[in-house]
Amino acid sequence: MLFAFPVEVCSNTGNFGNVTMPTTITVCDTCKRSDWDAARDPLTDGEKLATLIETAVKNEVSAEGLPTQVRVRRHACLLGCDHGCNVAIQSHGKINYVLGRFEPDQASAEGIVDYAGLHAQSLTGQVPYRTWPVAIKGHFVARLPVLPQLVPADDDAIL
Repeated sequence: MLFAFPVEVCSNTGNFGNVTMPTTITVCDTCKRSDWDAARDPLTDGEKLATLIETAVKNEVSAEGLPTQVRVRRHACLLGCDHGCNVAIQSHGKINYVLGRFEPDQASAEGIVDYAGLHAQSLTGQVPYRTWPVAIKGHFVARLPVLPQLVPADDDAIL
């Protein structure tokens, strides 16, 4: 049997009832840029970027005094090794994105977090280009459309 949520419960806007779904930044913590050297640095470039992103999200929360709609998680390998460091910007019911070719630095981390905040505020996941942080421009690798909604069906067919 196939499952999903009826339109009135979960729409393609990223809203579940009156609750806006948070945006998650998934950071590849195994990314190693071409100049990475294990003898020189025990942390991968992805681990460095993940730490910077986590810190930027924590700082955003404390600066505003409110919980952010941005979450961070680490994942081993997003299979974008030719263009690391890689992150995914994801939310239920919204367009999702994969971004890559980031340096593991503060400017990249802040740009990623700022973009994720804009993604969280968007009902569809689309963010107008004019509002993109400079640090993420030119870093988009893939746009993943919203998955279709599935509902229990009498005939087990996908709707």
